[in-house]
Amino acid sequence: MKVTKLFKHFFESEKAGGFTLIICTIVSLFLANSFLSESYLHFWHTQFSEHSLEHWVNDGLMTIFFLLIGLELERELYKGELSTVRNALLPLSAAIGGMLVPAGLYMFLNYGEDTQSGFGIPMATDIAFALGILSLLGNRVPLSLKVFLTALAVIDDLGAILIIAIFYTKSLIWTNLIISLSIFALLCVFNRIKVRNLIPYLIGGVFMWYFMLNSGVHATITGVLLAFAIPFGNGNKKSTSYILQHSLHYPVAFIILPLFALANTAIVINTDWHQALTHHYTLGIALGLIVGKPVGIFLFTYLSTKFKICSLPEDLNWKSIFGVSFMGGIGFTMSIFITLLAFSDVEHIDNSKIMILVSSLVAGLIGFLYLKFVLKKENN
Repeated sequence: MKVTKLFKHFFESEKAGGFTLIICTIVSLFLANSFLSESYLHFWHTQFSEHSLEHWVNDGLMTIFFLLIGLELERELYKGELSTVRNALLPLSAAIGGMLVPAGLYMFLNYGEDTQSGFGIPMATDIAFALGILSLLGNRVPLSLKVFLTALAVIDDLGAILIIAIFYTKSLIWTNLIISLSIFALLCVFNRIKVRNLIPYLIGGVFMWYFMLNSGVHATITGVLLAFAIPFGNGNKKSTSYILQHSLHYPVAFIILPLFALANTAIVINTDWHQALTHHYTLGIALGLIVGKPVGIFLFTYLSTKFKICSLPEDLNWKSIFGVSFMGGIGFTMSIFITLLAFSDVEHIDNSKIMILVSSLVAGLIGFLYLKFVLKKENN
């Protein structure tokens, strides 16, 4: 299988980024429950230009993360695993199942309640964490399995972005939305007339973000739109898209996502915290991530091959697919992000974050231990 250097670079940066996220999460939870708790929590709520630092991280810096996701998706569509329909159908089927089944299980428990808006929480997969856990298995992991998980997670993120845009937009200020989309259209014109300089796109992106922020649509959507306005060209090292994507990998993996983890896992855990995990919405998250994700990914992948819509790569088997489907249950970044949009009640948010962490840990451990046993047996 031909794999681009940029994919390898992406995989390596995401792998290291996943470990960094784990460390930051542990540090944040420790500080939030130590004698420094009050100062640490106050720090993230410090007001700067009418918004808290936590808000600037979630609505500002995370836009850059979504920009990188958009650039990754664009590359996958033009030159990667999603560039041919037949190749794209396997991870696409897996991603659809990995979104529909968890959402269905969550809604089964929460339909008609004020927490039903959280249906999007267990639908997401965290690329950095999932690839980080998979990388612990070393060279025994088939390359096709790494590519499958990456493509699955990228499509998953696109699904999460669409869900955010459609279901978590509470009110619209049409004037600002039209201005933002008009800037996007202008940048697309720049693309068509072959403007390759990155500066006009970045300046336009800032203005797009500002008007999108004040339109009611979540500002991070700007990142994905901007990614598709930036010229891809032939995708080589001199292309505008490649240059920006390459330069964003490390800042996103080692600055932006760690800051997101620090800001959003500052959770004070009380002695009776386990009681909060028996609510319908927390059970829905757990069931969605630990059961819904692997069942949905495996079932839809199996059915798509059974009906000859697509086929498994030669170096993959159903045992590997079953194992990696649990990796899809590692929600973390995107699940927490959607939690912040789905709920306004602090108790709901904190309880959901705790369940996301617990469920992601359980799903990741099951996937890791199962794949370790299967791959070790296959390589002996």
